[in-house]
Formats: sequence, C-alpha cells, structure tokens
Amino acid sequence: MKEEFRISDPRTNERIRVNEVRLVGPNGEQVGVVAIQVAQRLAQEADLDLVEVSPNSKPPVVKIMDYGKYKYEAAQKAKEARRNQANTILKEVRFRLKIEAHDYTTKLKRAEGFLKTGDKVKAMILFRGREQSRPELGVRLLKRFAEDVAEFGDVESSPRIDGRNMVMVIAPHKNKSEVKTEQNAQRAAHKQAVREARSTAGASASTAAEHAE
Repeated sequence: MKEEFRISDPRTNERIRVNEVRLVGPNGEQVGVVAIQVAQRLAQEADLDLVEVSPNSKPPVVKIMDYGKYKYEAAQKAKEARRNQANTILKEVRFRLKIEAHDYTTKLKRAEGFLKTGDKVKAMILFRGREQSRPELGVRLLKRFAEDVAEFGDVESSPRIDGRNMVMVIAPHKNKSEVKTEQNAQRAAHKQAVREARSTAGASASTAAEHAE
C-alpha cells in the first residue's frame, strides 16, 4: 500500500529532489554540503531516513533520522501541549479600589494558591461611581499585585479597561503538567525516605535484640 503524505509533512528520502544538501548526521554532527545521492546512500547504510528539516535554506538542510520515531514523538509533544492548555483554568480574583489590607492579603494568598497549581489568574478591579475617572489608581493597585505574586507568575496581559472594570492576567511560572511532575517526584521521594527510615529502624531493633541476648 502506497504511503500517503500530507502537505505539511517534510520531504523524505527519494522525495527530496535537489542536487545538493547540507547534511546533518543522526547524532547531530555537521557533515557538510554533499550531493543528494551521497546523503541518501548514507541514510540507507544507517537503515534510517533522510528528512528535509530546513527546505528554504540554500542548500536545503537534511538530517538522517528515524522518521517514524520523530513523527511519533512530535505527535506526543503536540498532544501533551494541547492537554496542558486545556487543563489550564483562568481563576478570577476581584478587588475594590479602596481595599482593606487584610482583604488584600486574603486575595493575594488565594491567587498564589491558584498560580502554584498551574492556573492563570485574572485580577479584576471593580470601579464604583466616580472611581472610573481615576484609572491610574487601578493600574497602581494591579502593578502592586503583580509584584507581590512575581514569585509564582508573570504578567501575561497588562492592566486594561473592560467595561466598568479593569483587568490583568497573570500566568503561572509552571504549567499543570510540570506541577504534577514535581508533586509525583516529591511523593516518590517521601515514600523512599519512609522506606529507608523503616529499614534503618528495623535494623537497629534487630541489633538491639542481638545485644540483649
């Protein structure tokens, strides 16, 4: 059965129809500019594929690789990126322009909690009456908020007016996948420490019993 190619797929093997190419070896080594026949022969001898990775270069850049493995890994990365994007939730934290210190601290801690778990935070100031005529006060408050959460996230969307409100979006330093990986590693390390502690305690108890005899 003939293999089907999509327009977005790079050219491979005999589909690369140029006189010469800049060849990159299977381990990333720079072979240099060679005739296309030479590059194809080297790929065949390595039982791998010749893939055009930079068609617009002069001459085009090709690499010897396992194209099936490359496509699979690229698809997995794209799938993971989509999953992470879908899992990121936009959490909302609302402020009043004349917010009291303890209320501000409470909302700040809540926002930090959202960012720590990989969620974005939408900080919103609700203007009342004549407060709308002082947008610079809202910008000042949101900039203060951004500075206070800088350890956990960066400004993704600067303060802007949205109807009667002002909003700003903070993106976490780590996405949900990275947070989950770290949590799993911490749990694994904790379990290992518990096992080692039990093993040490058991050995100590055994030694004590031997001395008692």
